[in-house]
Amino acid sequence: MLINPVKRVAAIHDLSGFGRASLTTIIPILSTMGAQVCPFPTAVLSTHTGGFEGFTFVDLTDTMEAYLNHWKKEKIEFDCIYSGFLGSPKQIDIISKFVLDFKRQDNLVVVDPVMADNGVLYETMNKEMVVKMRDLIKKADIITPNLTEAALLLNKQFTKYLDEAEVKQWLLELSVMGPEITIITSVFDQSEPNYTNVIAYDKRNNKFWKVSCKYISAFFPGTGDAFTSVLIGSLLQGDCLPIALDRSVNFITNAIRSSYGFNYPQREGVLIEKVLDTLKMPVISSSYELLK
Repeated sequence: MLINPVKRVAAIHDLSGFGRASLTTIIPILSTMGAQVCPFPTAVLSTHTGGFEGFTFVDLTDTMEAYLNHWKKEKIEFDCIYSGFLGSPKQIDIISKFVLDFKRQDNLVVVDPVMADNGVLYETMNKEMVVKMRDLIKKADIITPNLTEAALLLNKQFTKYLDEAEVKQWLLELSVMGPEITIITSVFDQSEPNYTNVIAYDKRNNKFWKVSCKYISAFFPGTGDAFTSVLIGSLLQGDCLPIALDRSVNFITNAIRSSYGFNYPQREGVLIEKVLDTLKMPVISSSYELLK
């Protein structure tokens, strides 16, 4: 029996020629963490959409099923299936089929339901996409919505500030939809407005975890892709959930801090090249909390 010497991730995302987001962020992060990334491109763009105008866009929906079927014919197996931005209801249907075809008992399905931020749907999203995404997360082991996306998935009113009890209730309700691990990012702290939190619920062990960091008032596209990529890389290396959360938050914080002082267009994304090597370092200290 052949054994793959490294973990293998099917990364279902768009590819932008310029700007650090989606596959151009995911591939270097997971490769640095020792995983083989197998891109499953949903679209090819000249730049990502965050802050650029007039970008070219090639929709690959019509090629995705043949792509999937070839991988299935070749009997390729994955340690993780990771989907992010999806551009249409049909693409969500295709990825639902992908999960059914490639899911095993011992691999991970991670869905980052990229749809919205700051209380607003992205221009390419609509109510049908939200409904379809609710179906897709039922098939996931782990989901990583931001607070806006969590509100949409639960059909709740978005509010910037939630108290801890409300966030825990949202996580429980998301877990009922299917995922074993639910993670909500970009949760502002009512008691500490200068801090933002990542809060997670592990259904199997019935535990809530929180990692906090000081809020930096800067917008860099692609940080959500980077967060989930580090989370996956950490879990595939054998880290426990709170350590994986801690690694992810610390990497994004370091990436933003390493980028913020430079005078360059923030729309290009964080300078991950300056902090990739930190992913190879052991965990020296951690700041996660177990919530009661």
